[in-house]
Amino acid sequence: MEAIKPSLSGHAEIVVGDEHTAPSIGSGRIAVLATPVMINLMEAAALDAIEHLLEPGHQSLGTHLDVSHVAATPVGMRARATAEVTGVDGNRVAFRLEAHDEADLIGEGNHTRVVVNVARFDQRVARKLSSEV
Repeated sequence: MEAIKPSLSGHAEIVVGDEHTAPSIGSGRIAVLATPVMINLMEAAALDAIEHLLEPGHQSLGTHLDVSHVAATPVGMRARATAEVTGVDGNRVAFRLEAHDEADLIGEGNHTRVVVNVARFDQRVARKLSSEV
């Protein structure tokens, strides 16, 4: 965690295809970039910013998103997200997010991820599953 500092940034991009549209994923009827896909792109940018800096056996999990989707992106246009680390508090990492297409700002917001030990996390999930039987 010591390597994760404010101002680190990551990026992710896609060319919007039919599979990225609201009708394709069930989040609307207009064939433009779906909000959940834009959010996924933003989370991918956050991963790009920090995952390579985590100790072996650790990864980050998204715990909070506060995002606005402010402009539509048509099929065939490139969409790019950026995530900048704005703070680190223990195992929590805060990000400022933006997404743009080739013409406009399409989304922005804030995101929090928590860094976990994967083996311990998997044990908790397994315990939860076994208690539901």
